[in-house]
Amino acid sequence: MTSSADAAARATAETIRGGDIRTAARLMRDLDDGRPAAVAVMRELYRHTGRAFVLGVTGNPGAGKSTVVDALIHFYRQAGKRVGVVAVDPTSPFSGGAILGDRIRMQRHATDPGVFIRSLATRGHLGGLSRSTGDVVAVLDAMGYDVVIIETVGVGQDEVDVVSQAETAVVVTVPGLGDEIQAIKAGILEIADVLVVNKSDREGADRTVRDLVAMLELRGHNAAEVEIVRTVATTGKGIDELAHAIDRHRARQAPSGAVTGEGVAPRIRRRAQATLRELVLDELRRAADATLAARQDLVDAVAQRTTDPYTAADELVRATRARA
Repeated sequence: MTSSADAAARATAETIRGGDIRTAARLMRDLDDGRPAAVAVMRELYRHTGRAFVLGVTGNPGAGKSTVVDALIHFYRQAGKRVGVVAVDPTSPFSGGAILGDRIRMQRHATDPGVFIRSLATRGHLGGLSRSTGDVVAVLDAMGYDVVIIETVGVGQDEVDVVSQAETAVVVTVPGLGDEIQAIKAGILEIADVLVVNKSDREGADRTVRDLVAMLELRGHNAAEVEIVRTVATTGKGIDELAHAIDRHRARQAPSGAVTGEGVAPRIRRRAQATLRELVLDELRRAADATLAARQDLVDAVAQRTTDPYTAADELVRATRARA
């Protein structure tokens, strides 16, 4: 990179650290699009990260995750904290962008300068998160937001990547899903640090809590540390209790980003490993796509059955390694 490009990246990073929303939003867009210039800015910003508390919220579709997040934003703003939200939505099959319907539930915070809400499309990425989620979280962290909430798409069993990004994972469920073993079917129960039974004014809330307690007992040694909180997020009922449960879980963890006498806190280390893994996979994926585009002869050979896909794949891997 040229010295002028380095200087531009540093200037952009300082502008973002100064709280310029427009510049930050532009960087987030460029990160989502995978533009190289955005990576240069992130190199400058990264050393200023590690101070925000990152909270993940996931759960069954229709459980009211966005309403819970909206209520948590209100709670943290009342406490004087600046809040960033990364809301990951399914990708539209028509535009390729995010379907932003759930963001309507957070519109009361749209004019609050202490709240920043960013929607990302999954773009087909499994696990409930967009590939650029971690980058956007880092931008908000560097901007000085005290709490960054990641709300995931709500697709069910694959929604586990939130653990790799969040310090505390909140799983939202709801009574009346029509199956007493819904908690078993939703593998996301395994990632919960705090469980929320939202819409707990509905019939069946007591049974849902009992089912969750039974399932937690199957988890083993850390089941007792997972609190179950009842909420009615539309009215704010139980949100204080939820926030306190989140605080208690946070207090049980090592200080964010800290290196203790036993080394880096395990969850912080997992976040770093997940970030590196995604970056490496992105580089390899781009190299693989470029190699494949240049070797359409192999595609034709497989299609015509003159070679098998396994031999062709081995050849593409060797070429991709050389390219990478």
